[in-house]
Order: sequence, then C-alpha cells, then structure tokens
Amino acid sequence: MNLFDDPTVPRSIARRDFLRQLSAASTAALAATAPRPLSAETGGDMEHPRPTADACILLWMGGGMAAPDTFDPKRYLPYEPGLAVADMLSTFPAIDTAVDQIKICEGLEHIAGVIDRGTLIRSHVQPDLGSILHSRHQYHWHTGYVPPQTVAAPHIGAWMSRVLGPRNEVMPAFINIGQRLEGVGESEELKAFTTAGFFGSEFGPMNLPYPDQAAISVRPPKGMRSQRFADRNRLFRRLVDSNPNRELMSDYQQQSMLRSFDSAYRLLSSDDRKAFDITLEPKESFDRYNTGRFGQGCLLARRLVESGARFVEVTTEYVPFLHWDTHNDGHATVERMHREIDRPVAQLITDLQQRGLLDRTLVILASEFSRDALMEGQPGSNANDQATAKVDVLSEMKHYGLHRHFTGGSSVLMFGGGMKQGFLYGATAPERPLMAIENPVTIEDLHATIMTAMGISPQTGFDVEGRPFYVTEDGKGKSVGELFA
Repeated sequence: MNLFDDPTVPRSIARRDFLRQLSAASTAALAATAPRPLSAETGGDMEHPRPTADACILLWMGGGMAAPDTFDPKRYLPYEPGLAVADMLSTFPAIDTAVDQIKICEGLEHIAGVIDRGTLIRSHVQPDLGSILHSRHQYHWHTGYVPPQTVAAPHIGAWMSRVLGPRNEVMPAFINIGQRLEGVGESEELKAFTTAGFFGSEFGPMNLPYPDQAAISVRPPKGMRSQRFADRNRLFRRLVDSNPNRELMSDYQQQSMLRSFDSAYRLLSSDDRKAFDITLEPKESFDRYNTGRFGQGCLLARRLVESGARFVEVTTEYVPFLHWDTHNDGHATVERMHREIDRPVAQLITDLQQRGLLDRTLVILASEFSRDALMEGQPGSNANDQATAKVDVLSEMKHYGLHRHFTGGSSVLMFGGGMKQGFLYGATAPERPLMAIENPVTIEDLHATIMTAMGISPQTGFDVEGRPFYVTEDGKGKSVGELFA
C-alpha cells in the first residue's frame, strides 16, 4: 500500500515521503539525456490535429474552489444559528447569466455577463488519492500524472513550449504569474510541477509572482550599458560551465539551461519587454482589472498573449489555509474570492474578444477539486477529514461554508480557442453526494481536449531514458469533441 492511501499514516509522514520521492525524480531529471519523440522511434511523424487555438491562458483557482459556491449552485439556505450542516449545500444564492439555462452564484455577476462566450463544464472529476494533499492533486492536474513519479513530469505549459515552440521568438513560451515558490507552505511540492521536468530548463516557466514587478524582471540593472551587459552574459556562461555540480548534469540538460539563458538575454535586449510593464496600461483599463495580484495577473496575461506568449498561467495563489483553501470561515473567504476574480476574469474575456484574440486564445478556469460541507474525498473514501470546523449544527458564522475536499464533481470554465459559446456540459447530482452524474470529464480527457485545441495529439510521447512518456497519461486521454464549436 502507498503511504498516501493509508488512512493510519499521519499527513506529515505522507508529505515527507512525497517530498522525498519528488526530489529523487528531480535529481534523476538533471542526469537525463535528450528525450526523443516516440514517433521518431518508428520512423514516422506524429499526426497532430488542426489547432483551434494558438495561445492558452490558465486561470488557476489554487486551493479547491467549491463548485456549489461558484459555478454549480445547489439548494441555498442562508446562515442562521441552529442550521444543520447536513442541510447546507450552497452558501450563496443562484443568479441569472447571459445564457437562459445557466445559473451561477451571487457575487460572480461580471462573469455571468460573459458566460455566453464560453463553455461551462460541471462534471469534471478527480480521483480520490487517499491522503488528500493540495499540492499532490495540483501536481496531478498540471502534469496529468499522479505523483510521485520516477520521471520528472512536465507541466502542460512545458508540453506546449516543447511541442509547439514560441509564438514570438523573443517572448517566453511558458509564463507563470502569481505563485510564490519561496516562503510559502508546500513550496517544494509546488516547485515539483512548476517545471519543464525532463524537457529541460529552456522549456520551463518564467515565474512572475508579483505582476506589478514583472517589468523589473525583464529590465537590465540601472546604468547597465549594452556592452557591459553582453560581457556579463558571456562571463556568466563560463561560470555555469565550471559549476562544481556540472558532473551531475547531462550534456543535454546543461545545454538546455544555457539556451534558457540565451532566451532571457534576447528578451532583456528587446522592445517586447514592454508587455511586462502593466503601468503602461491606460488607467481606466488598469482599474477595471485591479482587484489585487490576481486581477493584475489577468491584465499581464492579456498583454503577454498580445505580444506572443504561448502559455500563461495566472493563479489566485495556493498558500495553505488561505484563498480557496477554505477549511474554516468558508463563506466569508469565498465572498472575498468572488470579488477578487469576478471583474478581472470577465474583463480578460471582453478585452480578448474586442482585440480579435479570443477566437484563437483558449482560456481555462479550473481548480484541483471542489468542496463539500460533510464529505472528504467522495463516497467510500477513507481520507482523513481535514476540516477545522467540525460541527453538526452551525453556532457561529465561521462554521458556514464548505470546508472539506470533494473530488466527485467540480466545475471548469473554457472560453475561446474553438470551444462552443453559451454551452453547458455535464451535471452533478442536485442533492448530496454531489457526484458528477452526466458526462464525467477526467483530468486525462480534459488535458486531451486542451491539447487537441492547441494542435497537439493526446498520444504525443517521448522516450525518456528508455521509458515512454505521453502528454496524457499513457496516451489514453480522449478529447471531448462535444465541447468544440
């Protein structure tokens, strides 16, 4: 039995084992030789689908966004002392949207106004991974593989970077906005999937935790003349090559890292770096986005895609017990999160459409799983209950909310990139347990759909040290054709 699947193993021990195995995979990746496309093994070329999108923006709701309090409203009962937790499904009432048959939750009025431009999936399902660690489920969602793996699995953005290449040779193909990777809980686990894995550094993300400081990341130091800048770059390459850890890295990984430096050097020497400076945005436009770091991130993502970025992830940021990680005081926290995401998400869709970019830009809003008031995991799960407000009857407002992880049915929004408009797909049960009961969409099939839209076959694979590794787990992901216009 895996430690993660044993309910008697304390969460701290399971987490330590997780970190140990992730570290082993990452170390092995440094010594790996160049991954070879599997199609080359047979002397043929992989047949890729015709793309319906050229760029992709992932709006990541890190921490477990509760579908019944966002995009899949159920029976609503307002807070009152004495309310039984078993009777609590949605803690926000439903509101009308721009599509007659679709209702979402109060607090998302701006998104309600643009629902007619996208597809809402209400039947996304995740496996019950035993001991439910947010970072473990996020690793699974972002790579398509359940960790730990013996291979350092690439992020979906890295797959697009490797298979499709950049849209603009100067712009990074994969950019990650809003997530700190130092100084926050579970940072090592987050680093494990925010990576190009075995593909090498050149296909990894440019990390921009603070959107308002992104311009600094692509600006040479003050007073740095172009010749001095070029000299420093050459010296830095020599220092890297003489690194005492050089023998731990394969030639491929070493060259990949150096190519990533070359790409950064080109960007810092280019006018395209202005796209990173959100202070150049007109004030009226900036203010429509500015609900904080996430809103600014959505603005930055729009500017980057306009300038040729291939894949951009914008996150509300995962930090344990903050943001969507509503183990306590759930209703008040989600109310704040509504305010943080509602206006910028809608503005992003509106701006992309007005600029003629939405048709060829796939925008996805998703989370690692949903939440429930009573159930951890899904029916039959033996996962440890991680809620901090364990009551049967509400006596304080902090008890009002969905405090437990639920993997049986969550919601995903998809806009543009060839998806249908004003379309509702799948359903969850109207009463607990809120399982997906119509057209369930797994992570593998959702990834296959995303990759198909981007013009990448779900069966695309590489030989990694003698092991076949695919863009969807074992190449089995099936694109959901009903979602395409």
